[in-house]
Amino acid sequence: QVQLVESGGGLVQAGGSLRLSCTASGRTFSTLGLAWFRQTPGKEREFVATIASNGQTTEYTDSVKGRFTISRDNAKNTMYLQMNSLRPEDTAVYYCAAGNWYGTKEHWYEHWGQGTQVTVSS
Repeated sequence: QVQLVESGGGLVQAGGSLRLSCTASGRTFSTLGLAWFRQTPGKEREFVATIASNGQTTEYTDSVKGRFTISRDNAKNTMYLQMNSLRPEDTAVYYCAAGNWYGTKEHWYEHWGQGTQVTVSS
């Protein structure tokens, strides 16, 4: 079993930055594919970014390209999402996810964190 804990959410003004962290335990971190998803009330959870186990391959949803950066530190069992130039439409609960592979599909991931709220004010 893998336990995931997110942190770093909060309230920020439009144009500001936040860095989310996701720390994992319970399985060799370096073997996991990882991703960030987000969800707003009344909407389905949507893919944000993913990173391969070795950190060499990443993918982003179009709306965050050039503004968000996903990364991982396998020595610290931690994944990050650096979010710059934040917009009000980025407001959501952000979830980290882990699985045997990486990719954009929610159902590929077996393990999920509890979520962290990001609120961007205009």
